[in-house]
Amino acid sequence: MRLAKFGGALAVAAAALCSTFAPTALADKQSAARPLVIGHRGAHGYLPAHTLEGYALAIELGADFIEPDLVSTKDGHLIARHEPNILNTTDVASRPEFASRRRTAVIDGAADEGFFASDFTLAEIKRLRAVQDFADRLQQFNGNFEVPTLEEIIALAKRKSEEKGRQIGIYPEVKHSTYHKSIGLPIEQRLVNVLAAAGWNRRDAPVIIQSFEQSNLRELRHMTPVRLIQLIDANDVNRDGTLDYTAPFDRPYDWTASGDPRLLARTFGYLVTDAGLREVKSYADGIGPWKRYIVSSVDAGLPGPGEASRKLLPPTDVIARAHKVGLFVHTWTFRNEQKRLVSDYQGNPVNEYLQFYRLGIDGVFSDFADTAVAARILFELERNPDAGRCLTGDVDGPSRLRPDCDG
Repeated sequence: MRLAKFGGALAVAAAALCSTFAPTALADKQSAARPLVIGHRGAHGYLPAHTLEGYALAIELGADFIEPDLVSTKDGHLIARHEPNILNTTDVASRPEFASRRRTAVIDGAADEGFFASDFTLAEIKRLRAVQDFADRLQQFNGNFEVPTLEEIIALAKRKSEEKGRQIGIYPEVKHSTYHKSIGLPIEQRLVNVLAAAGWNRRDAPVIIQSFEQSNLRELRHMTPVRLIQLIDANDVNRDGTLDYTAPFDRPYDWTASGDPRLLARTFGYLVTDAGLREVKSYADGIGPWKRYIVSSVDAGLPGPGEASRKLLPPTDVIARAHKVGLFVHTWTFRNEQKRLVSDYQGNPVNEYLQFYRLGIDGVFSDFADTAVAARILFELERNPDAGRCLTGDVDGPSRLRPDCDG
């Protein structure tokens, strides 16, 4: 199926149908026939990342999970920020009372200059406001929203689950585990404690914990029964489509910090080999590879900015091999902007989702949950053309089966 244009009518269809197609229960073994839509940093395509308002919007747009990246404050509270450095995601630089906090820190072996969450108490963090860190996205909401705590995000997910009549999950990422341990603010036990207080420290909880590091996932396997996912990164894509493993995106940083020659000989790429997948299965339930591990691209010299100048390569067998050892596969990050779409998708983000859905992906992290959900509806209808006649409902109310359909 090729779509010439993705328009408002499809978005309306998504709003009308998403309550039917979104899962009402988060089974331990997820079916690839209905991939999860994960609101990446909330609704990052529309609002500043990691705000309650952004998470709420992602839910309204049909997301099954919302994703808080977790860093620690000076007094040990877990807050949602993309990085320990809050320079680009808050208005901290415009606050003269905090000017003296600006400094350089070394995170994962790389010097980073700015303001760091670990130098602020939660009370001070609450005085800041979130800003959109992508310059090419809407900026008019900057300064309106607080930085939320993990407890506030869980409360939102629970409240919205009740309002919507469908389970909303959280997908927390432990950011820079080795770094946080080095400054005496480890995240893992605090995360488990918050989940336990919420009644979510159990296998069937609507929670998946993710990390780019490995040793902390091994620790978490003994601390909590919730599902765990090994994230798999790379620095970039080379002109020929091979992946570039330039530091600090060459391997999990705990491998680098260990000094172990065996681990130093590996890159993230090891984790998608058969041996690596079997190793991951010993401590995690899924993998979260960058989407270029699944479908890469080559520089084709085409007109257009960024990804638009590239052509796709044939898909790899990463999904099939991960499934073979019992791992689910969630990939990232899907975005709508033309410069972030390879030329084969003809400027239409729906085409990218459809490719990955057809390949059997179990979940996608998206900055635009509405587009991901709309594409999922098309995928469902593509698999079962008769499904459309069984749905009724409108934009403001839940979709439901027609009485003349037997399910």
